[in-house]
Amino acid sequence: MMDEMREADQPNESIAMADGIRPRLLSEFDCELALDYLRVDASENLVLIDSVERLGSPERGGELPSHLYGAFRGERLEGIVLLRPCVAISHGMSDAVLNLLLPYLLRVPSGLLKGDRHLVESVWNALKSAGREATIDRIEVAFRLTPERMLPATPDLHGIARPAHAEDLEELVYAARASLWEEDRPDPAEIDPSGFRRWVESRLSRARIVSDGGRTVFVAYADVRRSDGWLIQGVYTWPEARRRGFARLGMDAIVREAFASGASHVQLAVVEGNERASRLYRELGFEDFAELRTVLFS
Repeated sequence: MMDEMREADQPNESIAMADGIRPRLLSEFDCELALDYLRVDASENLVLIDSVERLGSPERGGELPSHLYGAFRGERLEGIVLLRPCVAISHGMSDAVLNLLLPYLLRVPSGLLKGDRHLVESVWNALKSAGREATIDRIEVAFRLTPERMLPATPDLHGIARPAHAEDLEELVYAARASLWEEDRPDPAEIDPSGFRRWVESRLSRARIVSDGGRTVFVAYADVRRSDGWLIQGVYTWPEARRRGFARLGMDAIVREAFASGASHVQLAVVEGNERASRLYRELGFEDFAELRTVLFS
């Protein structure tokens, strides 16, 4: 859940131009051009769209500022990579452009790499050759829901779906840690409990929960909320509350909120083989549209 990445070394700006294409750091003045490029495949580039739109803006508490490089042929963009707070690659980038941007990616010492499985394969092979090791390396299926495909949940589900409040923080900290335990991932709270708590608190405005009898039983984070689409991450249901309809109720409330705000679609990813989660999303109208690969490395 937590995208941890140490400050990357500043790339050498003298990296040679190749085939008329030159990479450079993106700034707030590149936003319009970059967004036009990314919105050609908005569903596949949602994280990058969110990062570009926040260039030059104050960062959310507890998060690193966005750090992006673009490959330009004259004034035309040919590709974009995000180096922090996570690592992402624009959809449909050619091998030639990706090879030109690899020196920047190779300067990332640790992080979370996620994207189209074929693009990630090329980048991860290069990172692995440079000595990086994976804590997690898995395939995920990306699901997308558009308003016309929405299948509402039945009205007889128990629980109250709502945005998280400050008084929910301790339960959200627990859920964030428990989801790491279930995946056998390192728990940063064991080393820096106050820092981990601050990170969860920084995401409070994006958290959507379901409570039952005054107790939180489900949480999900609307990490990207834009007209181009909403990206849902960090979905977790307390073990004792599973298979009781709480996740269905929570996701139904989130997609209703997204479409009421004007979002074109809602998307999320499911670990390959998690048939129970995949079945739930399909029953709400989601359809799969891409295969992703996620690598947590250091």
